[in-house]
Amino acid sequence: ARRAKIRYRDGKKNRLVHTLNGSALAVGRTLIAIMENFQREDGSIEIPEVLREYML
Repeated sequence: ARRAKIRYRDGKKNRLVHTLNGSALAVGRTLIAIMENFQREDGSIEIPEVLREYML
């Protein structure tokens, strides 16, 4: 949170939020799991439908 400058306001004070390991997921391991489980025969990756709305 400090490096990302993620803060919240508690009354009149700005405080750092508490984060753990990528703020929600172990990002690298999550990507590897998706790649391993959703790789097609041609080597491309199919993004699961439930995650598509979060893709940029």
